[in-house]
Amino acid sequence: MMERSVTLMVNLGVSTKSSNFAQPKRVTKMIDVRISQEIARLCPDLQVGVIEARVVNSATSDELWAEIEEQAGRIAQCYALLAVNQRPAIAATRRLYKSLGKDPGRYRVASEQLCRRIIKGLGLYRLTTLIDTVNLVSMVSGYPISGLDADKIAGGSMEMGVGRSGESYHGIGRGELNIEGMPVYRDAQGGIATPTSDEERTKFELNTTHVQICINAFGEEMPLGRAVDWMSSLLERYACGTDITQRIVKP
Repeated sequence: MMERSVTLMVNLGVSTKSSNFAQPKRVTKMIDVRISQEIARLCPDLQVGVIEARVVNSATSDELWAEIEEQAGRIAQCYALLAVNQRPAIAATRRLYKSLGKDPGRYRVASEQLCRRIIKGLGLYRLTTLIDTVNLVSMVSGYPISGLDADKIAGGSMEMGVGRSGESYHGIGRGELNIEGMPVYRDAQGGIATPTSDEERTKFELNTTHVQICINAFGEEMPLGRAVDWMSSLLERYACGTDITQRIVKP
């Protein structure tokens, strides 16, 4: 059965000023991010916005939480539950799952999970500054975002490939996760992030001081450069972000 992609044009109150993406902050050497040929073949338009920064993590401030609640209220007003998976960024990720033989209804995209909780009135968990900042950008942009402790990434590089049968992976708060047929970033030791859940081994902790954030645009919704700039500004504002570098990776 052929699916019809529906584009929903929704103003969620995020600034639409021109991106200054071409003017990165203080540059440091970044962890190499690559996209495998298998993923590139199935999703040639994939773009990944990569941000690396030095940060100070903490309990989420009232100011950040108020911003999250404001955007959550807008999402609740703009979307019906059954329309969430028609958002362009979410729909594109779900199509990739299906092309890889993965059921996106059983293994929901993280941004879709966030929006469904909001629309169902379940609320969001108030966690830490880093986690909640990533969740804010994810739920507004529609992109699944990998938020990783950069100091825990083994080997200085990561590549997005496809999960294999029996591959060990422990999703954050989920236990063993079956990632067969799922897009997955791997470092030198194994899987560290998927669009459904990041891995326990590289997750943010309160003592995290160095982050690697990948905004995964399998299909564009919010202009990716704007999402990258917004994430960088939130890190500066709420997590004392410094030495911020950013770039966009394509196949």
